[in-house]
Amino acid sequence: MMTVFRSHVGFEVHAAARSLVLVLVGLVTAALVAVPVASLAQVTPPGGAPAPEEVVRLYLEALRKEDFHSAYDCVSKGMRQNKTRAVWTAEAQALLRLSETTISGIRVFPGKIEGDKAYVPNLLHSRDKFINQLGLPEHELYTLIREDGAWRIDQQQLLEPSRQETWFPAEVRGK
Repeated sequence: MMTVFRSHVGFEVHAAARSLVLVLVGLVTAALVAVPVASLAQVTPPGGAPAPEEVVRLYLEALRKEDFHSAYDCVSKGMRQNKTRAVWTAEAQALLRLSETTISGIRVFPGKIEGDKAYVPNLLHSRDKFINQLGLPEHELYTLIREDGAWRIDQQQLLEPSRQETWFPAEVRGK
C-alpha cells in the first residue's frame, strides 16, 4: 500500500520515474471538466477568495486550456518551488508535451476545510505514454493552504483504494 505524492510542476515523490509521469499526467488533468468553471469573479464567495473546490476547478481548467500562466496563480509558493512564472510555465508546458497525456474527464468532489488547510478530492480519467497507458481512473486528493489570503494548491496525492473511502462515494471508488 503506497501513497504517491505529487504536484503538477515541482514535485517530490516516492519513485523518480513514476513521479515524472504522474506530474505529467497531472499537468493535463483537466482536458475535460465535469462541471463548467465560471470566471474567478463569478465564483468568489462573499468573504473574498474562491472556495478550495473552485480553486481546484480553476487550476484544472487552466491546465486543460494549457493556460499555465493562470495555473501558476492557483498553486502555492512551495509548489512553484520559488520559480518565476516564466520558468514554471515553460517547465509545465514541456512536461505536458513529453507525457503525451490525454484526458477524458475529471470530477471534483466536495472538500473538507481543517483550519488553514483544505482537502479536495477529484477523479481523473486520463491516459499517458508512461504509467497509465490503459486510462484507468485515478483518485486524487489536493491539499490547499491559505497563502496571501487565498486558497492555493500545495500538494496532490494519488490515493490507494484503502484511503478512498474517506473522500469518494462508493460508486466511484477503486477496487
